[in-house]
Amino acid sequence: MKPIYVPSGMAKEYGDYAVNIYTGCTHGCYYCFAPSVLRKDRELFHSDVRPRKNIANEVSWQLDHEDYVGKTIHLCFTCDPYPRGVETIITREIIKDIKSHGAHVQILTKNNLLRDFDLLDSEDWYGITLTGASMDMEPNAATARERLFSLAVAKNKGIKTWVSFEPVVDAEWVLSCIAAHGEIMDKIKIGKLNYHPSDIDWKRFGERAEKLCVSRGFDYMIKEGLRKEMNIR
Repeated sequence: MKPIYVPSGMAKEYGDYAVNIYTGCTHGCYYCFAPSVLRKDRELFHSDVRPRKNIANEVSWQLDHEDYVGKTIHLCFTCDPYPRGVETIITREIIKDIKSHGAHVQILTKNNLLRDFDLLDSEDWYGITLTGASMDMEPNAATARERLFSLAVAKNKGIKTWVSFEPVVDAEWVLSCIAAHGEIMDKIKIGKLNYHPSDIDWKRFGERAEKLCVSRGFDYMIKEGLRKEMNIR
């Protein structure tokens, strides 16, 4: 299978193309969907994390033989491009390769490494995931404060910024975060918690989130799963 692929289903809401660099993710988030999607043991997925075999060479081959000029490639969907505790020089190599072929990158991470910003420009996106979850629910991820700091640095460097508020674990925290920090977010995507029980009134939360974004003039997207909940009468 080619490493650069067209996402399908809910993943399509992240972008037109994506590449998954690592075999797993060290962050250990309890709500992580990836082990189920990949049919991998959850403990192994969070502990045995390394670059996928020949990933850099395979990405390079695909970039050489297919046209991605002007396209944006998402890093990553079933893993984090910067898993904590793992050497991520391979991520830098892949970003360099994508950029050298005239394409752009869209990063999404729960880490706070101020790394590789020198490779990015105003056509690239740097994004963080924020859920409102407590640290014991995301035990090896950076804190929300650290992630927001990295977002502010990217914004200051002229890199486009975005936040994925998905899955929302604490609705009030998410609303407060948008209200307090929305100015450093060029794009906001909001989605519900799936596959786990929740006492959040999704219809009410979605309506409040949308009203907040509209009133503040933020560029936002309510993801399909949450939008469906909002339409229930």
